[in-house]
Amino acid sequence: MAVVSIAISFLIMIVALAVSSGFRHEIRRGISGISGDIQLMSPQMDYVSEENPVGESQSYMAQIMEVPGVQSVSPVIYRAGIVRSGEDIQGVMFKGTERDDTTRLGVSIPSKLARMLSLEAGDDLLTYFIGERVKARKFRITDIYPSILDSGDDLVIYASISDLRRLNGWDEGECSVLEILLDDAHKDKISMATATDMAGTIALLSASEDDDSLTAVSAMNKYPQIFSWLDLIDFNVLIILLLMTVVAGFNMISGLLIMLFRSISTIGTLKAMGMTDRSISSVFLRVASDAVLKGMLIGNIAAIVLCLLQKWTHLIHLNPENYFVSFVPIHLNFPLIIVADAISYGLIMLLLLIPTLFISRVDPAQTVRAQ
Repeated sequence: MAVVSIAISFLIMIVALAVSSGFRHEIRRGISGISGDIQLMSPQMDYVSEENPVGESQSYMAQIMEVPGVQSVSPVIYRAGIVRSGEDIQGVMFKGTERDDTTRLGVSIPSKLARMLSLEAGDDLLTYFIGERVKARKFRITDIYPSILDSGDDLVIYASISDLRRLNGWDEGECSVLEILLDDAHKDKISMATATDMAGTIALLSASEDDDSLTAVSAMNKYPQIFSWLDLIDFNVLIILLLMTVVAGFNMISGLLIMLFRSISTIGTLKAMGMTDRSISSVFLRVASDAVLKGMLIGNIAAIVLCLLQKWTHLIHLNPENYFVSFVPIHLNFPLIIVADAISYGLIMLLLLIPTLFISRVDPAQTVRAQ
């Protein structure tokens, strides 16, 4: 029963870690796709009008690329619009990027928008842009991408940056913002904040007279509620880890106490033969350690199998209005799993020192006489 309890506890711990890491991985990837990790933008930027473009070739770009964690810097154009399909209309945000698709006026729309307006790949998408005057464009839907942040109000349509430049009447090399992507190792809050401060400082102090006046804004500033929600998940996972470790530890304490009670006569005999309390304790601790390691191995294997099944099939679905994604995301961070296993094993073995104190209370004379 102790081994089963250990296995179940470690299964829950590994699944909790994989789900927490999965949420962080999927949501941060989704945010990076929508707005990048850091944006260099003009303080006067306007998503509606055609004013205040910035140049994509600032003189300090080489310094930005040297900031730790920076993977790429890309020019992007944002333009708010209204799409119409039959009698249905919906406000959207167009994001112009340097896409591989060379189809003129070809766009990629989120699956949520496709469901809302009953659109499919190959359909036309009539869009109105409001500025100094209303402009209408008919785009062609080239593909539909899965919505990562399905509950957000920002329905992002990806278009070619050249198409949006023509729409805005901008010259080659002009854009709305410069988006900075960070590598996966620097997407945590501390690293992102540090990179944002460094990029903002470079844009402020290293700008020449010909450069645009730009400020750095991180994704944390644009989506604070999502990052706060991720912090809450991490806190809940920490509580689960502590609870499961304590549960597993106390189950092993019960098992070890039963083992000690059944072996009172043996303990008394060993003491009578001159064996010390510490030596006797080490024998029982080794037996308990084997049980813990066996349960840990079973729990880890079962958890990894379940996680891989969910990762490949998305069997368990979620309401994106509450969880931002439509399925339970899984990301197996094996170094983190190993660390969690090691810490939990160490804490359980420390808890098992408590019942070994019983050994010092066994009187060899009484146990031998009882036999």
